[in-house]
Amino acid sequence: MSESVASELTVGRLLVRNTLWNLVGLGAPLIVAVFAIPLLIDGLGLERFGVLALAWMVVGYFSLFDLGLGRALTKLVAEKLGAGQNADIPPLAWTALLLMLLLGAIGALVVGLLCPWLVSRALRIPEALQIETLYAFYTLALSIPILVSTAGLRGILEAQQRFGIVTALRIPLGVFTFLGPVCVLPFSNSIYPIAVVLVAGRLLAWLAHLLICLRVTPTLRQNFVLKRAMVGPLLRFGGWMTVTNIVSPFMAYLDRFLIGALISLTAVAYYVTPFEMITKLLVIPAALVGVLFPAFSSTFFQDLDRAALFYYRGIKYLFLTMFPITLIVVVFAQEILHIWLGADFADNSFRVLQLIGIGVLMNGVANVPFAFIQGAGRPDVTGKLNFIELPFYLVAVVLLTNRYGILGTAIAWVLRVTIDALVLMIVAQRFLHDRRYERNQVSLFLLWMVLSFGLALLTLPVAIKVGLLVISLIIYSRVVWTTLSDIDIRPFKNRMTENTLRNSHVKR
Repeated sequence: MSESVASELTVGRLLVRNTLWNLVGLGAPLIVAVFAIPLLIDGLGLERFGVLALAWMVVGYFSLFDLGLGRALTKLVAEKLGAGQNADIPPLAWTALLLMLLLGAIGALVVGLLCPWLVSRALRIPEALQIETLYAFYTLALSIPILVSTAGLRGILEAQQRFGIVTALRIPLGVFTFLGPVCVLPFSNSIYPIAVVLVAGRLLAWLAHLLICLRVTPTLRQNFVLKRAMVGPLLRFGGWMTVTNIVSPFMAYLDRFLIGALISLTAVAYYVTPFEMITKLLVIPAALVGVLFPAFSSTFFQDLDRAALFYYRGIKYLFLTMFPITLIVVVFAQEILHIWLGADFADNSFRVLQLIGIGVLMNGVANVPFAFIQGAGRPDVTGKLNFIELPFYLVAVVLLTNRYGILGTAIAWVLRVTIDALVLMIVAQRFLHDRRYERNQVSLFLLWMVLSFGLALLTLPVAIKVGLLVISLIIYSRVVWTTLSDIDIRPFKNRMTENTLRNSHVKR
């Protein structure tokens, strides 16, 4: 391994800066979403907005057709850079991108054939909206090759830790996802033209990614090579990633489809709106693990101590960042929705917001062991876990939704992501061959979480809520920080220092 290249790609300041870039890129569109969603609900009506929410979901879910090649490309390019094998990058990149385009074309055909069934039967779209929804879904299906190959182009930039450029591309695309539909409203309240506008924005984003990749990595322009030998490593890593890419988004979006089928599109709006609001907090772990994944890939086999340091710090700072934010949202869920969307929306959705908020904390932290396991070259582990979870979650969400409505749907989601987070942490610990967490510390932390969120779920006057929140955060700032700080990362730092000095001595 090239020590200088590996050090440059995983130096602490670079990772912190890139995490901030990632956070800005993922978070900036949310500001637009806060103002755009009420306008869209008012301009489209609840039923059409429910369809638009499903359309946004379809755009996100289309990435499954890359068969995990986007993530595989990021990992393998990072490994090549860490090993100083830059000459292998062009054939690897072009081979992966061609495969992704072909797979995207197949995906477009499959989805196009399924569109009539989805609109008329699976989603139970009202007859008055079926034609425009069908045309919208056909249009979105045509964009699948663009979406899939864009993920590959982004992966090339992320492997090189070029997150400043990724952010510059992500912000306008993310803003356009919400602002584009708003701009259509003065001319039409049909879903079809909105879909056309969304696809046009994705096409422009693809062109921008391609041009910048060619500029940042000049060898891609100079060496357009396809190698059959590269297909095997890509598909081996991407194969299990495919399971994750299919099953995980399926579980993530299954709930809203079932709500539409079992209850109504209006219920979809009441569920999806608070869900989309609070899950935007997942931009925080997404920003971090987007940077950590190539770092894990570069260091796991060559310097496990360094990878472990990144892992423990990632979990620690995600807990410290997300716990107070989610607690505040859970405490004031009803007031937030009342101010944002009105009393009717608040009465129907605030319990959903509270429950999903608790799940977001667990799901956010789970991102670190998830990325660590995949960075260690074991996407089969996460794929198998998702595959095992699927039937249990399907049964739970159907039963609970039938019995408790959208509140039951939220309960099923929270249970799934909590169990998933705990299992991923246990598996990651086995990869590290040690146990840094003390059981008493973890028990204390979990007990405090349960107590805090339990109090937050109570229906209390605002003054009492504020008082309990202040007390909770004061205790949190003392007890929880001490608890998490007891995760001893000094041995890793010491061994890293010793290795650096030893390598320096050998070079001299």
